[in-house]
Amino acid sequence: MIICRNGIILLNHRPHNSGAYLIHIPYMVNTAHAQRRPIEEVIIHALQVGSPPEWDDVPEEFQADLAALDKLDDNSLWQIVRSRKTAEQMERYNFLLERNSSGNITDAEQLELIKLRHEADRFMLCIAQAAVLLRWRGHHVPTQCWSL
Repeated sequence: MIICRNGIILLNHRPHNSGAYLIHIPYMVNTAHAQRRPIEEVIIHALQVGSPPEWDDVPEEFQADLAALDKLDDNSLWQIVRSRKTAEQMERYNFLLERNSSGNITDAEQLELIKLRHEADRFMLCIAQAAVLLRWRGHHVPTQCWSL
């Protein structure tokens, strides 16, 4: 049985839904385009290894950034996975965390810390999603490759 709703196909090849596959067509098209592969190959890959990684369970404010990663080619995803914050950025962030912990943070520093924390969350989510996408596309991504 095949059910299609809102760009998602449910293929059920076994009784009682024990072997159902969900195929998200827009994602498959983006992946095929990014990898310069036929859509059929990408769908077959999805049927063999499971659904591609999803990002819709992350906070809404980060979803557009993560959705954009689906369209990137593998080289661009590797650049994201290997990206790092500079020592100066990390020092400033740690300095503000310490000031906040000790209760000596100014209002301006508090706002800066909130902004930096939001940027750090986005940064790490993008690195993690890029790593998951690369793994789904068949690459080996060592864990140390995407740790801070």
